[in-house]
Amino acid sequence: MADNVKVIIDGKTLECPIIVGTEGERAFDIAKLRSQTGLITLDPGFSNTGACKSAITYLDGDKGILRYRGIPIEQLAEKSTFVETSYLLIHGKLPNQNELEDFSEAYNEHSMIHEDMINFFHAYPSTSHPMAILSAMVCAMSAYYPEFVKENPTQKEIDRIAIQLLSKVRTICAFSYKKSIGEPFVYPKYDLSYVPNFLNMMFSSPTHPYKLTDEVVRALQVLLILHADHEQNCSTSTVRLVGSAHANLYASISAGICALWGPLHGGANQAVIEMLEIIHKDGGNVQKYIAKAKDKDDTFRLMGFGHRVYKNFDPRAKIIKKCADDLLKTLGIQDPLLDLAKQMEETALKDEYFIERKLYPNVDFYSGIIYRAIGIPLNMFPVMFAIGRLPGWIAHWKEMIQDPTSKIGRPFQIYTGAPKTEYVAIAKRK
Repeated sequence: MADNVKVIIDGKTLECPIIVGTEGERAFDIAKLRSQTGLITLDPGFSNTGACKSAITYLDGDKGILRYRGIPIEQLAEKSTFVETSYLLIHGKLPNQNELEDFSEAYNEHSMIHEDMINFFHAYPSTSHPMAILSAMVCAMSAYYPEFVKENPTQKEIDRIAIQLLSKVRTICAFSYKKSIGEPFVYPKYDLSYVPNFLNMMFSSPTHPYKLTDEVVRALQVLLILHADHEQNCSTSTVRLVGSAHANLYASISAGICALWGPLHGGANQAVIEMLEIIHKDGGNVQKYIAKAKDKDDTFRLMGFGHRVYKNFDPRAKIIKKCADDLLKTLGIQDPLLDLAKQMEETALKDEYFIERKLYPNVDFYSGIIYRAIGIPLNMFPVMFAIGRLPGWIAHWKEMIQDPTSKIGRPFQIYTGAPKTEYVAIAKRK
């Protein structure tokens, strides 16, 4: 097997070495292409471009495989917790008992936000989207914790800021929700672990304390674990690109939150619920909307099906579907949207149109059903995604910033504008 690829341009040959990953995935290195040939590659959407080497997450879209640090996502969803999975992603290994206890203890120690930051919440209008508040507040943390805003932070400083972000972000998210509904903030409780603490801050009030249930806690644990990382997606690539300029972790994560806000990324599960609500209000005729999705002249789009990477069943979707079934059954909830979702999945998976195009349900198709059952409103769906994705963002920023070979991200372009044009004074312009 050849160990390089030969690119022949104008009679000249450039040899590009082949890079092989742990699981056998292959790429050829074009780092010298521009310097030796004057050419660049054009790859809209980076569909065929590897921007980095990473030891964090392995994803095989053709086979439906997802692993964090080598551990299958199915095992983590069944046996792990979000805090333990966060440690795994950030530190590269599962913690021992003492490490896990110290890590969990640090979460509680840093769960409070600076009291002066409360003024920001009061200054935002009640109509503010929680993602707008979240991105702004995370960036503002750099002003309240300037001791960690350094170009070359030590390992200890990186670990400290990671814990701060992981812990404080759930507080910021809960506070942003309380602000949006005009209720007083509920502060974190030291005796509650990560997920129960978040649920308590979200749903407790001075007159009605929230009743925690194991089923709801476990369902949210699973969702956060499944969202914790997903290789070089839009928001993770944004974090790495911003961080490549040696921007601090707060600024890099804030940029990632803004990228996640997009309806094609973190807002996709909200779009699924909105789609199911439209179908339900229209009488629940699944066949009608399947036909509309297949009609290229129809503006309707079937949300929650297909994935940029997966050409097989999204492994996370299988886990979430079962989780949704179990949660709603345990809570005694009859959700017509879940019934519609199952009908759409069953119908689509038997339809040649979807089979030929390998359009299978993705992680967004059922996750909104779970959030809905827990009581989390639509505008908080991307916020929940951000909480889950945070350890992955941190892990990628940490990996990149500690890599001595990493460079500032600086893509090129193919210019398609006007050729050289002489300036014309305003008096002579027509």
